[in-house]
Amino acid sequence: MTQATTPSDAPQPELAPRPWLRSRLAFGGAPIGNLYASVDDEAAAYTLARAWLRNIRHVDTAPYYGYGLSESRIGAALAGMPRNSYSLSTKVGRLIEADAQQTGHADGFIVDGQRARFDYSRDGVLRSVEASLRRLRTDHVELLLLHDIGALTHGERHAAVLQQALDEALPAMAELRAQGVCDAIGLGVNEEAVCLEVMPRFALDAIMLAGRYTLFEQAHSAAVMAQAQERGIAILAAGPYNSGLLGDSRGPGQFYNYAPAEPAVQARAQRFYEVLGHSHTDVGAAALQFPLAHPAVASVVCGLRSPAEVDTASERMQMPVPRAAWQALRDAGLLQEAVPTP
Repeated sequence: MTQATTPSDAPQPELAPRPWLRSRLAFGGAPIGNLYASVDDEAAAYTLARAWLRNIRHVDTAPYYGYGLSESRIGAALAGMPRNSYSLSTKVGRLIEADAQQTGHADGFIVDGQRARFDYSRDGVLRSVEASLRRLRTDHVELLLLHDIGALTHGERHAAVLQQALDEALPAMAELRAQGVCDAIGLGVNEEAVCLEVMPRFALDAIMLAGRYTLFEQAHSAAVMAQAQERGIAILAAGPYNSGLLGDSRGPGQFYNYAPAEPAVQARAQRFYEVLGHSHTDVGAAALQFPLAHPAVASVVCGLRSPAEVDTASERMQMPVPRAAWQALRDAGLLQEAVPTP
C-alpha cells in the first residue's frame, strides 16, 4: 500500500532561477532608516558590513525608509563592493521632500526635516528612481517595486490609485526594465487583495508581500501564493517575524502589524513558543525558514538593525527544525494543513 504524503512530504516544483536575486535571506533596510529608533551612521555601516560577511547578498530598501536615509546608508556601505556581487531592490510611489516643520515622526521614522508624499504618476516614478539611484550610488537596481498601493493604505482613494498605478506607474516601470535601469518589476505591499487585482491586469516579475505569508499567518495569502506560483511570479516574503511578534527567542514580542498586539494575538503567539519548546526549537528559526518551503517564495526579507541581529538571522537560517516540530504545529492548529514546510 502506498503511504499517503503530507503537504511537507510532497515533492515541490523548483522555482525558476532569479538572476536578479542574490540570496535567499535578504537584508531589510527599514530599521537602518531609523524605524522606531535612531541608528547612527557608524552602526548602520557596521550592520551592513556584518551582513556582507554573513553572505547576505540581497539588500532591500525604499525612499520611504528614513526619507532617503536607508538608501543613502546602503549606497555608502556598498560603494566599494563589486556591483555584480550583490543585488538591490528599491521602491517607487512616494517622493521625498524637504519639510522644516516635519518633526513629529508620525510615520515611525526618526528623521526630521523631510517628508514623504505619495506620487504614482509616470513623472513621479521617474523622479523617484533617479533620486534612488543617486542615493544608492549605482546606475541600476535589480528589482523595482511599486510601494504600498491598496485599500489598506489608501482607503476610499484606492480605486483611483489603482487605476493610476495600472495606467502610469507600472508602464513606466516596465519601460525602465526595458532600458536596463532595473531587471525586474513588481509590487511591495502588505495585503493580498491588491495583488489579486493587479496580477491579471499587468505582468509582474515579483511581489514583496510583508507579513501575510509567515509562520504566524497564512490565511490572508493563500490565493496570491497560488496565483504567483501559477504565473511564475517570485514572492519575496517580508516581515517573517510579524513586526517582532515571533522574533524573540524568549517569548512573544509586543507588536503585530506595526501596532501593539491585542491579547488574543499575544495568546496565539505564546502557543508557538509552547509547542516548539517541546522540541527545543527556536521560534525565530522556524519563522525564517518556513516561507522558503513554498515553491513561489524566492527569498525571505528580514529587517535588520544591528550586527547582532544579522548574526541571529544568519544562524537561524542554519538551525535544525525537526520534522516533528512542523507536524506539532499542524496538530495544534497553528499551521494550515495545506502549506508546505521545510
